[in-house]
Amino acid sequence: MPLHVPRIVALGGTTRPDSSTERALRHALDAAAATGAQVAMLAGDDLVLPMYAPHDSARTPAALRLVDELRRADGVIIASPGYHGSLSGLVKNALDYAEDLRTDARPYLSGRAVGCIANAAGWQAAVATLGALRDIVHALRGWPTPLGVCIGGTDPAFAPDGSCIDPRTDEQLRTLALEVAGFAHRMRGQAPCRPDAIRAAA
Repeated sequence: MPLHVPRIVALGGTTRPDSSTERALRHALDAAAATGAQVAMLAGDDLVLPMYAPHDSARTPAALRLVDELRRADGVIIASPGYHGSLSGLVKNALDYAEDLRTDARPYLSGRAVGCIANAAGWQAAVATLGALRDIVHALRGWPTPLGVCIGGTDPAFAPDGSCIDPRTDEQLRTLALEVAGFAHRMRGQAPCRPDAIRAAA
């Protein structure tokens, strides 16, 4: 029988299409795909959802898709801009919908590695945002990867075409993707993915 192919879901960005945060998220997801994982991305308008209300079971099609993607995920990558010292309301509200997984066999983000990316104009905001993301992942029973990525400062890390032009950011995003995908492969009984799988796809 064929082995299960792990599925990695990326979530985040901003309401502005092709933002620098979305570019970081896509860069990491492309690296995860290079390991042989299936991938899906939810960004921008995909995350424009009603405020999460646990007492209201009605869900928009976008909210149902988000919950379904998280349910199917073997690994998750989350990227948020730093807004006033923490993650954006857009990303936090999307993560609140993970509450709909509370009665699943794998509740919340249980059994999933989660890579966290924070992007801000200043390092203080980026570090604070990364810490908040990791705390939320813990609360959702996920496994934050050993490496979390902070992208800070005023020098752009991405070119207008979306390519990563900062070698340090490129290496860190690829390493984070390898950690998420590697954990997902192991949890699903796959052979560990090799570091050269991502380097070869660069």
